[in-house]
Amino acid sequence: MTPHEPDKPASPSHPEVSGRRLPPFPEDRPARFRSTVHGTVFAERALALSHLGTGDEVVLIPDPPVEEEPRVWVHLPTGEPVGYLPIEIGDWLAPWLLQGGVARARVLRVSGADTPSWRRLLVEVACEGEVPNGSGQG
Repeated sequence: MTPHEPDKPASPSHPEVSGRRLPPFPEDRPARFRSTVHGTVFAERALALSHLGTGDEVVLIPDPPVEEEPRVWVHLPTGEPVGYLPIEIGDWLAPWLLQGGVARARVLRVSGADTPSWRRLLVEVACEGEVPNGSGQG
């Protein structure tokens, strides 16, 4: 493309969100899924968890790219960490987010101290952009 050519519109394999092109979504991965949030009892995370209710939005933040086992951290909109998505999800979601992918999450359930810590918070994650044929929706 020469400097005088207009930008090309996003192709179906590289959609845009807010004017920026998204990376290709990982094949055979669900674009929408539910997950528990792990690590909710460490540091001050239990206190942060107490500020959440059903329907609240949370922020997903991937580990820096230098991490061997990248995690995707769940934060309150104010920035406090609540926990992280399971490693099996972080392994594919963190690299996609670091490449510019966009995912939104909202709380489906918050349980109390009588529930095992790894089951206290359930979120639904929705990844934005074009999903390749064959990717699960679940």
